[in-house]
Amino acid sequence: MTSFLLVAAYSYLLGSISFGYLLVRGFHGKDIRETGSGNIGATNVSRTSLLLGVATLVLDALKGAVAVAATRAFFPARTVLLAAAAFFAIVGHIFPIWLNFRGGKGVATGLGAFLVLLPTTVAVMIGIFVALLAAFRYVSLASILTVAFFPLVAWAVESNSKAPGTLFFLAASSLLIIFRHHENIRRLWAHTEPRFAWRRK
Repeated sequence: MTSFLLVAAYSYLLGSISFGYLLVRGFHGKDIRETGSGNIGATNVSRTSLLLGVATLVLDALKGAVAVAATRAFFPARTVLLAAAAFFAIVGHIFPIWLNFRGGKGVATGLGAFLVLLPTTVAVMIGIFVALLAAFRYVSLASILTVAFFPLVAWAVESNSKAPGTLFFLAASSLLIIFRHHENIRRLWAHTEPRFAWRRK
């Protein structure tokens, strides 16, 4: 139990580092939560600056990767704890204590975390995401569908994902990210969700 609480604590704190907010505040003097969709993630940041959007994507993924990599170093062969680290890093990104628990949607952080834990699954998921984004040009739709299939694909292609505890954290991560897209789901249903396009500034 002590190891689980330790993993949960540092993974949450890593995940709660809000790079999108910090970058836009530092380089443009703006609160990203008052711009565009109000989200602190890479998609919304890119509406202010393409370069900062890319930096946000990389850094948000990196913090998830670091949480899982640190857990692997501290607790080798404890796959359930690795999956827990990924989950709590996502929780931190979505509900950062520093921003009154108003954060992002967890996709990039989950990508980085699961790239360390389940690289084959992530490779498949990236292909699915790119295909969906190219076909529909909705980042939210591509993200939601990709995340929804993630636990099933992980179970099918990765031998270390079949333990019940590991599957629980994979499914919990997916459900949390999908829930965080609830506003996008309503807009998609109402046909008011904006299509995505890069804007250089």
